[in-house]
Amino acid sequence: MKKYDVTGIGNALVDIEFKVKDQFFLDNQVEKGLMTLVDEDRQNHLMKVINHAEAKKQAGGSAANSVVAVSQFGGKSYYCFRVANDELGHFYLNDLQESGVDSALKVSNLQEGITGKCLVMVTDDSERTMNTFLGITQNFSVNDLNESAIKDSKYLFIEGYLITSENGKTAIKHAKKVAEENGVKVALTFSDPAMVKYFREPFDEVIGASVDLLFANEEEAMLFTGKDNLLEAREEMKKVAKHFVITQGKNGAMIFDGDTFIDIEPYPTTAIDSNGAGDMFAGAFLYGITNGHSYASSGKLASMASSRIVSQFGPRLKWHEAKEILARLNP
Repeated sequence: MKKYDVTGIGNALVDIEFKVKDQFFLDNQVEKGLMTLVDEDRQNHLMKVINHAEAKKQAGGSAANSVVAVSQFGGKSYYCFRVANDELGHFYLNDLQESGVDSALKVSNLQEGITGKCLVMVTDDSERTMNTFLGITQNFSVNDLNESAIKDSKYLFIEGYLITSENGKTAIKHAKKVAEENGVKVALTFSDPAMVKYFREPFDEVIGASVDLLFANEEEAMLFTGKDNLLEAREEMKKVAKHFVITQGKNGAMIFDGDTFIDIEPYPTTAIDSNGAGDMFAGAFLYGITNGHSYASSGKLASMASSRIVSQFGPRLKWHEAKEILARLNP
């Protein structure tokens, strides 16, 4: 028996989420709909012009959101990450602990520096735009991996955002090697279309021969495969992933279980904030397949969970909501 269902590796960012109008992007020269890496001065400028009173703060990062979801549904998860010995770093540690996610970090062993922040700007059309200052998480490296936790997990879950730095890419490759040598399955999420668009070759390098499970949305799948339609893209993805999930927003999702394609129906919802929907889908799906559910059942759970996420402000469920969704799955 493995101690953990999922060990995740990824960026550790305090998400500061707030609502804006499209004019905000024009006034402040922000590219809508993408995750953009910015320096501290740029982020501080944006922080000065936002309405802090309505901003929501919580521990985030793509893979972090997913391992929190695993925990909320009743799974056991671990996270490898880096935050600094500052106010936001302490906040991050406490938030992750309260979410039931294990880690090696404590206040006593945090390094000096600045904890990363992600400004999540949500517009009336529910689209999310992110400007991220990585801070100390940009130095995430092999030294931040807990090999024992990886070996004692059913899945290693890799966040695509780590691909942007050489040390992050090296950490991905090392973690994947440790997992493969110890019979641990490897899952990877592309995280954002911009990652696939600008870091295609590094992704080829870290994926290698294949991964056990790949998460992508429609745009990422087509960018990665170089195909202009989903039917061709999904056939091409068989060459790099034994199993994969392509999320399709309001149209649900498509799962390849290694033999056949499974269409996952969407659940009716009124979308107000798409932030975290893909992270929730991945986390709920990983919980399902590591806790006795079929690919179809796991996809149904993930679809229900992500539909709940887009109907609210913020990338996380409340604990009782996770229990309610599980009860709907297993009436």
